[in-house]
Amino acid sequence: MLVLVVAGAAACSTSPSTAGGLSGASVYFHTLPPGATLPSGAHCAQVVNSSPEPENRSGNKAYNSRKGHHLGAKFLAADGPEAQKLARRVNGDFTGTTIDILRWAACKWGINQDIVYAQAAVESWWQQDTLGGWTADPADCPPGNKLGADGKPGECPVTWGILQNTYGHGGWPGIARSTAMNADAAYAIWRSCYDGYETSLNTMPRDGQYHKGDVWACVGAWFSGHWLDPPALDYIAQVKRYLREKIWLRPSFRW
Repeated sequence: MLVLVVAGAAACSTSPSTAGGLSGASVYFHTLPPGATLPSGAHCAQVVNSSPEPENRSGNKAYNSRKGHHLGAKFLAADGPEAQKLARRVNGDFTGTTIDILRWAACKWGINQDIVYAQAAVESWWQQDTLGGWTADPADCPPGNKLGADGKPGECPVTWGILQNTYGHGGWPGIARSTAMNADAAYAIWRSCYDGYETSLNTMPRDGQYHKGDVWACVGAWFSGHWLDPPALDYIAQVKRYLREKIWLRPSFRW
């Protein structure tokens, strides 16, 4: 069950034995309501670093040590001026272990950290070098990326990293090179949906009217690009299953 914290409050609380991390850290990040005052990335870095978690993905080391960059004006531009204010917060300005990067993103964007852990497990099993959405159309490749450059002859990936971002407008190349940038951009998009700015979802096939404040429908929209359509519902169910299982705490998840 999500705990909603009042607008303007810090997106964390102390809960020594229920943090959901690898070592039971004392700071837990909850979902903040639509329109809440979000904590700064610097504040979240300070809080996360006060109770650091160990690394369980050594292969992410290079990506975890790189910060991101500020985004161009086109990022979230289709969602309107309020969403663009969110876009200006994205910078990937954090380094640390994989789980601490996910905690930092959860804090910065006001989303329950266990949802972040579960969604990242579905998307990449917490591996920043994950590539997906392969295409043979060179027009869909990111700038500077040619067909065949990433290990599949005649194809290029269109989704990248721990949350499987598309390269989009302004997020490239940081979303591929930096774990923090990938998570930062992904949950900026989630927050834009959750705050009610992604009104284009009402112009597409959907099950119900798009509205702000639906945590799970916005998680589903990340995958399908639609509001509660069948692919989104299947994706939500998978993330919820990993959330119930706390898949990231299982010995088989760690290496």
